[in-house]
Amino acid sequence: MNIAVHSDLERLIDRARAGDASVLGRLLEGYRNYLTLLARLTLGRRLQGKLDDSDLVQEAFLEAHRDFPQFRGSTEKELTSWLRRILAHNLANVVHRYCGTQGRDVRLERELQVELERSSQIADPGLVAVQGSPSREAAHREQMVLVADALSQLPKDYREVLILRHLEGLSFPEVAKRMDRTLSSVDKLWVRALARLRRVLGVVS
Repeated sequence: MNIAVHSDLERLIDRARAGDASVLGRLLEGYRNYLTLLARLTLGRRLQGKLDDSDLVQEAFLEAHRDFPQFRGSTEKELTSWLRRILAHNLANVVHRYCGTQGRDVRLERELQVELERSSQIADPGLVAVQGSPSREAAHREQMVLVADALSQLPKDYREVLILRHLEGLSFPEVAKRMDRTLSSVDKLWVRALARLRRVLGVVS
């Protein structure tokens, strides 16, 4: 689903809040790529390779469907913040499970919320543009939501090199090691991937 402007999102939220289950499903589906990316970035620091990010996101969606009447916001920023809180709760449960602890750990949930919030901010502006301006759509949207959707449209290797370099913050030698490639091939792959991402995002240089 492509939510182009703020007023469209408000209308969809109102319809979902009024009980339109199909609209709610489409509304939440629009944030699947976003939540999957955040889950990967956060779990990567704790439980690398042990869990399927998509399973966590699906569980978060089930809870969001159930609890949507409790959501009181009307903007994308408020909606993504609410979804991150749900995801943080689920991530905390998973960490408990793998660490063998019992009960709810409110402090861990808060730590995960902070991590998810940090992951939702693009710390490296070079990922989007060096000297560019966002498209008209981007001016009305949360930037990381757009980036997550754009990354999902790229070939796997393009997506991976950009996530490792810009979102996980690895050096080029570290990226080359993680991807089992030579440093030279990673550098060339990164250049092509970054150019493709900016075209998908509609960045105007």
